[in-house]
Amino acid sequence: MKQTINFILNGETVSVEIEPHLTLLQVLRDKLELTGTKEGCGMGECGACTVLVDGKTINSCIFPALEVEEKSVTTIEGLTDAQGNLHPIQKAFVEHGAIQCGFCTPGMVLSAKALLDENKNPTEEEIRHGIAGNLCRCTGYLQIIQAIKEVSGQ
Repeated sequence: MKQTINFILNGETVSVEIEPHLTLLQVLRDKLELTGTKEGCGMGECGACTVLVDGKTINSCIFPALEVEEKSVTTIEGLTDAQGNLHPIQKAFVEHGAIQCGFCTPGMVLSAKALLDENKNPTEEEIRHGIAGNLCRCTGYLQIIQAIKEVSGQ
């Protein structure tokens, strides 16, 4: 039996009818056609599926979609402004070569955003801790950490 969920997605109110067993990742990609959020492991271990729910990072591949009722969800598509300009974190990732293959980038960027929203000037250790739930196979993390430091003003 389908259920309707109502939530704010990237600043816009949405209402979508879903099967109750669906994950947020499935709803975002399959029902709402927002493909920036990736599925890596499907078990909440790699962070490729990271999105923000009420400003907090969650692994959307294991998060029940019904749990976003009346909440705010931000995906990578929600970081650009109305003119399509990149968020400063996205710009810094590009400038520092922190994107390489790009598969982890949406989740990594959203984890960085959540960190910087809570702590405007994190130490390198706090940055490493803030992105610890996101695995990257290409960059070795150095460029990612440099990008986040730049945005924080370090």
